[in-house]
Parts: sequence; C-alpha cells; structure tokens
Amino acid sequence: MTSMTHDAREITGGVDTHGLTHHAAVVDPLGRHLADREFPATVAGYRDLLAWMRSHGTPTSVGVEGTGAYGAELARVLTAAGTAVVDVDRPDRKTRRMRGKSDPIDAYAAATAVLSGRATGVPKARDGMVEAVRVLRVARRSAVKARTQAMNQIRGLLVSAPALLREPLTGLSRTELIRTLARLRPGDDLSGPVAATRAALRRLARRHQAMDEEITQLDTEIGPLVKKAAPALLELFGVGPETAGQLLASAGDNPARMRSEAAFAHLAGVAPIPASSGRTHRHRLNRGGDRAANNALHTIVLVRMRFDPRTRAYVERRTKEGMSKKDIMRCLKRFVAREVYRTLTSAPTTQTTQTDLAPAA
Repeated sequence: MTSMTHDAREITGGVDTHGLTHHAAVVDPLGRHLADREFPATVAGYRDLLAWMRSHGTPTSVGVEGTGAYGAELARVLTAAGTAVVDVDRPDRKTRRMRGKSDPIDAYAAATAVLSGRATGVPKARDGMVEAVRVLRVARRSAVKARTQAMNQIRGLLVSAPALLREPLTGLSRTELIRTLARLRPGDDLSGPVAATRAALRRLARRHQAMDEEITQLDTEIGPLVKKAAPALLELFGVGPETAGQLLASAGDNPARMRSEAAFAHLAGVAPIPASSGRTHRHRLNRGGDRAANNALHTIVLVRMRFDPRTRAYVERRTKEGMSKKDIMRCLKRFVAREVYRTLTSAPTTQTTQTDLAPAA
C-alpha cells in the first residue's frame, strides 16, 4: 500500500488597513469565509498577521487596501516574506450600501476581490531610489505652494496698503519687490496701519526668500537622484528634472508592474476615451488617472509644441485636417506616454520620425 500526503490548502487573504490596526481575513478557493482577526499596525503585528494566515493554509496572494498609505509597510513585509500582494480598491458606494461596512466585511471583500480576479493591481515597491525622489518632491511641492501663497498675500496687502507705502513699490519686478520688502523697517510701534503693514510685508517677503532657498536646495538634492534613476528619460526632448521626477514617482520603483504602454497611458490619464454618438465618431480627453503625471506629460507637450520642429509640423498638419487643439494635444500626450513607458521599462526604442506621430491619434 502507498500513502498520500496532502499539502496545506491554498487560501487567499484580505486586509483592511487603518492607522493603528489592520483587520485581516482569509477565504478558501471557493470563497468561503474561514476566519478574520485584528492586528496592531506594527512590524511585529505584520509578522503575526502573516503567521496567522499561514496557520489556515498557504496564502497564494493577499489583497491589501491602501498599499500607498496605511498598508505600505505591510505590503513591504509581505513581499519580503515571499507572499504575493495585490492592491485592492475599497468597495464602491453601491456595494457598501447593500452589504454594510465594517472592518471584517472590508477584509473579506478584499480577499474576495483578489480571488475572483477583480483586483489585479501590483503595488509600487516603494523601496528604491524612486521612492526617495517621491518623498523629496513632497517637500518641494509644499515649499512651492507656501512661496506662491506668500506672494499672493503680499500682492493682496499692497492693493489696500496706504499710498505712502504702495506707490514706491509700483512697477518693481518680483525679485526687486521681495528684496525691497525684506529690508523694510517697521519700527517698534505697530499700532498704526502703515507700520503694521510694513511688518506684515517684511515677514511675508522673508518667508518667500526662505522658501526660495529651500526649493533651490531640494532641486540640488533631487536632480542627481533623477539623473541616476533614469538618465535615458532626461534625454527625451522636453523632459526636465521636474517632469522626470513626477513620472518616476507615478511609475514607482517597479515600472514593470504596468503590463503595457496602454496601461501606463491609463495610469497617466492620456488613454483616449470614446465620445461617439450617432453619426459623430470621435474620442475625448481622459480626465481620470494620475493627474500629476498627466500634468507632467502636458508640460512636455507644451515644450515640444513650441520648440520641437517635428511636433510643430505635426500640429500644423493636423490643424489643416480640421482637428481641434485639444484633440491634437491628446494625441501628442498619448505619443509622449508611449516614449516614456518604453524608456522607463528599458524597452528598445527606434529613431522616431514625423510620420510616427500619426499612430498616437
């Protein structure tokens, strides 16, 4: 007689992530609920979560909500342990209204979404140089926002400032205005409107200068990282450190997770959307996807439309064919997305000619 041994049954996991706790659930290959449990959102808790799942069988994959937020570290721990992680979106409103909402319900929903094949997204690795670029760009973006806000407040104060203060500043460039305001001497008595306005303008001008210095320092730190992470990307016409940094951050440290250039186009919101009705057959701009990546592609297209001869020739030809500027830019953004995808994934590229722009339409 021969004996047979059965391996541990396969299971699928799901995790509903929160700031302090994560709720995990497991289902069998038929989708039946096996168990669920809450764990603390700590490294020790993540390891206990994985050990608990393995006590019910062999996890083939684990669906995690919010791999870019509360579930980022959990996804890293699971991946390092050799467990496949799938990025799961939260249930839509209709499903939540019908089934209710709780941590166990959401955890089971995440596991079921992976098992059924509805959720297939591969999360960003977030463990390399691109992640370093992303976090530094967060600081840079907030500094730019603070500088813009300070400038807007300065201009707002000057509109209603006393003429004694406003008139000498009329006609100055932004650099001269900030330098002049930073040297104001309001005095110790701020009970009068003129002195108080001088004090406010000086503080805002010095804040503007501080943000300028911070942005310059961040650019010095981000530039070499972008060049080291994707030197070929910077060689594309119209791509600078700022747009390259954003495209890298959108693609992540593992751009191969995007299965095709069409997937990257959807990610960047440049995939053409059908907008046909009756005898009208056309496509429109895609307003979904990562809007920051879309803005980076938009900037590249604007640069090419102004300085790139082949792009200018393409725009002229398509305009004569009756295409609107919006549709022309849609085609160009789709074409740039194709170039960026091939560069990020190190796919072989060929010299692009003017006629190669046509397929983007």
